Amino acid sequence: MPRPIVAESLPIKPVRLILGLIACFGLVFTFLTLLLGFTTIPANSIGVKTRFGAYHDLVDPGLTYAIPYIDEIHIVPTQRLLKLEFGFSTQNSTNVYQGDSEPGETETMITGDLNTALVPWVVQYRITDPIAPWTKSSRLGDTTSNHRR
Repeated sequence: MPRPIVAESLPIKPVRLILGLIACFGLVFTFLTLLLGFTTIPANSIGVKTRFGAYHDLVDPGLTYAIPYIDEIHIVPTQRLLKLEFGFSTQNSTNVYQGDSEPGETETMITGDLNTALVPWVVQYRITDPIAPWTKSSRLGDTTSNHRR
């Protein structure tokens, strides 16, 4: 009957140990990265998938997947009425571009007889073409915020 191999008699090979640890960390990192690629798009929005920053595809509402570090999904609210405020800001608004950063400058208007009037005003809009910010402008926020100047 052969003698059983005892763990004490097996030498530890440091190169194999290091390569095994690197492989384990690599597998865990790859698994977690692939798992974090899932995104949920709300029912009142459409997702615009960009690959390396360029437009790639439209994504319907629901659960979708984007390849991490390669694809990015931008959620565009297409079935919601959005607004921009000039001369005032609503507290706790969901749109970061909604409020006015300099209300004193945009609220003051000059009338035809050269008098000044303080007029707070609101622009309401709806996004009908979710692809336009990626094909006709450089950044999504610039399409509306530049009109304030």
